Amino acid sequence: MSKILIVYYSRKGENYWNGSIRNLQKGNTEIVAEMIQEAVGGELYEINTVKTYASNYYECIEDAKQELRSNARPELKEYPSSIEAYDTIFVGYPNWWGTMPMAMFTFLEHYDLSGKKVIPFCTNEGSGMGSSERDLKKVCAGATIERGLSIHGAEAAQSGSMVSAWAKKMV
Repeated sequence: MSKILIVYYSRKGENYWNGSIRNLQKGNTEIVAEMIQEAVGGELYEINTVKTYASNYYECIEDAKQELRSNARPELKEYPSSIEAYDTIFVGYPNWWGTMPMAMFTFLEHYDLSGKKVIPFCTNEGSGMGSSERDLKKVCAGATIERGLSIHGAEAAQSGSMVSAWAKKMV
């Protein structure tokens, strides 16, 4: 039986939601990460940046666009001491400008993921996985990158059965 880590980055507060802005108590990606844990077990790990992003959604995504353009690596508050014991790593994130938030790159580049199975999942409002699967193959050299699951963010809370079935199939 594999040892599972579910690492994710999620945005609480103002989010784009079916064409408008909605204030979320819990981010969509966090909701899906918890569904995966319920389905297959494993440990949850939330990525947190040192820098606080703007609470205003539009300011936040402009900042995210600038980070992407400059290929930034935002500093993280902390890292797990080791991920050596895990052989399966679910990696979750919102789709920001066609890929993962740059904080995900910071996290993934911190570790040697050779020999690990990396399973991406992404929340979005219609842009799917974007280029994130291709980006994961570059940043996770030596890992097996599985085909990811794209969840419409506004439907995340109602996606339990789909997420559960997918997660069980992936491990």
